[in-house]
Amino acid sequence: MNKSELIEAVQAALGKDATKRSADEALEAVLSSIAAGVKKQSKVQIIGFGTFELKKRAARQGRNPKTGEAMQIAASTSVGFKPSAALKASL
Repeated sequence: MNKSELIEAVQAALGKDATKRSADEALEAVLSSIAAGVKKQSKVQIIGFGTFELKKRAARQGRNPKTGEAMQIAASTSVGFKPSAALKASL
């Protein structure tokens, strides 16, 4: 499912009075709130769905797959998602 399909699903769930624009705005509000929450507090937990959390990777030694030469991989920060037990059970 891509973003436009998700917007259509949200519009259908909101009912026939909802417009595509209002569904898009609702989705954008949720996604930006999750992003802001992860950035500010490093963790956003949605009961029954899952947890978005900052993941920090330390710098490490790696290999260039093309040449096999050793190289330094910089430290990085990413976002991870851990699904709730309810979401896992529904799959």
